[in-house]
Amino acid sequence: MSGRLRWRSKKTSRKTWTGKNENEDWSVRHRTFLKSSSVKVLLAHTPQMRRDYYGERSLSGLRAVADVTLHEGDDALDAAALIEAARDVEIIVADRMTQGPGEIFPKLPNLRAFVRCAVDIRNIDVGAASAVGVLVTQASPGFIQSVAELAVGYMVDLSRGVSRATADYHAGRMPEIVMGRQLAGSKLGIIGYGSIGRYLARLAKVLGMEILVADPFVTISDAAIRHVPLDDLLARSDYVVCLAIANEQTENLIGQAALARMQPHACFINLSRGNLVDEAALAAALREKRIAGAALDVGRAPDQMPTPELARLPNVIATPHVGGLTPQAIEHQSAETVRQVAAIIGGEAPTGAVNAISWTRRPVAKEKS
Repeated sequence: MSGRLRWRSKKTSRKTWTGKNENEDWSVRHRTFLKSSSVKVLLAHTPQMRRDYYGERSLSGLRAVADVTLHEGDDALDAAALIEAARDVEIIVADRMTQGPGEIFPKLPNLRAFVRCAVDIRNIDVGAASAVGVLVTQASPGFIQSVAELAVGYMVDLSRGVSRATADYHAGRMPEIVMGRQLAGSKLGIIGYGSIGRYLARLAKVLGMEILVADPFVTISDAAIRHVPLDDLLARSDYVVCLAIANEQTENLIGQAALARMQPHACFINLSRGNLVDEAALAAALREKRIAGAALDVGRAPDQMPTPELARLPNVIATPHVGGLTPQAIEHQSAETVRQVAAIIGGEAPTGAVNAISWTRRPVAKEKS
């Protein structure tokens, strides 16, 4: 594939929350004014998603600025259930499992905003929301370090058989002793040089790895990093880490032809989205030992998890979409939604708004007392 391929990396230039005191100071300054507005907010996360991806501190912050209703069911709200649950609310704060299909927006006349507590808004019909004047927002990535660290862990595991040996010991078997590969001196290929890719490159440089990057939308000034076409990266890398953004242009970016260019000892790692990978082609390459292994945190299963058929292959390491599941990462995004809700209540389009020009259901800001 050539440098003309229309895809871009995961990155952001948005200002993000940087610490505990900023959030607490903000809450103290605005609590009285905002709470007095009695704006109703639905936090659509299930109890488990609320525990894992929102947290008590952000929930307390949200309750300080609005009247919050919680979804207590075990399953994500479908369209009909979401319409019923949000009938009287002005703002929906939704996790990635709660879709925003077009049919809900005309049926929720009180709704002012749909706030996504995640970067990915592909399952929200922004056009339908805009048509009736509802604002849609997304969070900025707070999981940069968390995901990059997992990539390093994957490379170590793929190289040294940690998971395989551990599983054998747990099953009462003596693990096969296999020659490993050290990361120092190995070639790391990064597809998509956004925030995560840049941070991963920094880690890899410290480990003594050679770094190749394929991303036609960036300019790289670091002489230690080789900016190459995707085909070259695939052919030369010992580890290929996919971090490109998921869109129509990157659908099945890693397919039969791409996998055929990889070396037999090379490993493929996907920490972006399952949509970028032709899973049938990847399964065939793994079964036929045309590549050595793969590590997957994402796939085409529900909640963007790895597909079980791929995950059970013996040369695959898989985790259930937990790349961003660390306290620092989740609090970054959940705290951001608190600030977004507060701005919306005050009649301001917050950082992260994707259709502010169409926001006709904007509340009239009130004077502070």
